[in-house]
Amino acid sequence: MPKDFERKRRVAEQLQRELATLIQQEIQDPRVGMITVSAAEVSKDFAHAKIFITALDEEHGHQETIDALQHAAGFLQHELGKRLKLRTIPRLKFVYDESIERGSSLSALIDSAVKQDQKD
Repeated sequence: MPKDFERKRRVAEQLQRELATLIQQEIQDPRVGMITVSAAEVSKDFAHAKIFITALDEEHGHQETIDALQHAAGFLQHELGKRLKLRTIPRLKFVYDESIERGSSLSALIDSAVKQDQKD
């Protein structure tokens, strides 16, 4: 059983790396700004993959970016098929990763609480 988990993790990491490169170099859609592929999760049967992205610029809305990437998912799967040696290439579902924003807002809250304590 641990071998299955190890393979699943390796496939997810490889998907993350390859998609980051593909999105940066091949996607010409203006709705896709500066993004980073923060994580990838692959299902047990390798049929589906959830790709977590984070937008680095605030110019485009999160949903607009997700829609553009979902529209390009077929192209990305085709390109992944050329680059990866997998029997089946997972269907891609893009999800906006809010953990970076949540972390920065928590950090700002902590900083403001520390400043408030120093004033008192």
